[in-house]
Amino acid sequence: MQYIVLGGGISPESEVSKRSAAAVQSALEALGHTVTLIDPKTTPADTIMNAAKGSDGVFPILHGLGGEDGSIQQQLEAHHIPYFGPSFRSCQTTYDKVIFKKILEENAISTPKWNEITSEQLADEPLAQAPFVLKPIDGGSSIDTFIIRTLPFDPAPLQEALGRYGSMLIEELIIGSEITVGILEDTALPVVEIIPPQDKEFDFENKYNGETAELCPPQNVSVELQAKAQALALEVHNATACRHISRTDILIDEQGELYVIDTNTIPGLTSQSLYPKAAAAAGYDWAALVRRFTEAL
Repeated sequence: MQYIVLGGGISPESEVSKRSAAAVQSALEALGHTVTLIDPKTTPADTIMNAAKGSDGVFPILHGLGGEDGSIQQQLEAHHIPYFGPSFRSCQTTYDKVIFKKILEENAISTPKWNEITSEQLADEPLAQAPFVLKPIDGGSSIDTFIIRTLPFDPAPLQEALGRYGSMLIEELIIGSEITVGILEDTALPVVEIIPPQDKEFDFENKYNGETAELCPPQNVSVELQAKAQALALEVHNATACRHISRTDILIDEQGELYVIDTNTIPGLTSQSLYPKAAAAAGYDWAALVRRFTEAL
């Protein structure tokens, strides 16, 4: 089979995307397929679509803007080209955190209290009167995410970010632990427990520097809570009409309640990424996992 793998792109996550795409390319080639790796940042859209039309399918391994926002999926659908991963509509509704929050609320899925605010609203925002999180409405990998644990706080960096984005999402800070649950087709993968370095956050740096502990199976989450988290991730996967793959990040508060904070439609697929780690725990080595990806097309 002949496949197109898209990697890189225009988002701040392009370097991670390149590593994920290279890993997928390598596995596909090891399985005997012919693969063309294309970076949309340096290749015109028409050229990509023409190449894709002559292939057996496309793997858009593009994190963030240009990939998880649904733009490339919309183009592929318009040209009736088969591709791996959630549809453009699912990508749109999970990438935009305001739309995503509304879908969660419509489906009675627990999520931290939230609001969309501008720089003018920060000082008087009720959620900013207690520990909170401020993050872009779209984007990923914790880029420009501020976790405010103590008050009062220095508003300057937050105001600078709000000025750049126009508006951002503010959430109550859930004190507890973080886990993530991948979905493969219609099955929840084993839970991964995320433990950042002591006194540090699970931010962009600590996601990729190898210092964060990623435990699968978890050591500090009961079997019962793991089962609830798996069911919850599958519920989110279905509520957002995802297909093939997704990964949902969940917080567990000190009372054992679960809160959905994010769903990734193109999760990281590097050697350090959470999704392949969970798949390995379920019995899928890298080659077997990518073979499942091809079977989904």
